[in-house]
Amino acid sequence: MTPFRIQLRPGVPVFEQIVYAAKRAIVSGQLCAGDPFPSVRALSREQHINPNTAHKVIAALLAEGLLESHPGVGTVVASPQSSTLRARRELLERQVEPLVVEAKHLGLRREDILEAITNHWERLSQSAPEPATERQQITGDTEP
Repeated sequence: MTPFRIQLRPGVPVFEQIVYAAKRAIVSGQLCAGDPFPSVRALSREQHINPNTAHKVIAALLAEGLLESHPGVGTVVASPQSSTLRARRELLERQVEPLVVEAKHLGLRREDILEAITNHWERLSQSAPEPATERQQITGDTEP
């Protein structure tokens, strides 16, 4: 059984939708480090998708460091990678610009975008522990 929910929408490639659903499950804490991830065969069968598409999904998640493949064990959710704040911000910039462009196109105000982001952040954070600060990642401290 696929350990995350997928709501397929017309007009969006199935590959993108499944990758997004898996990422969402990981960042929200629905899937934790070490949890098993479906095999290509299982993902293909359960989601009624071509095995090549299922392989592409798993390969994309492996390339992003969200999954790890262990011989004899299978594919599992990876432990969060440590990275610099600057590197994380650079990655986020690629996602933020299209959001801002689309919001401006729709005539939304900055406050509308911030409210929507805050609402989504809160919803996803309800089940996920807060990520460690950069200092905690470097030093291993558990105190904020």
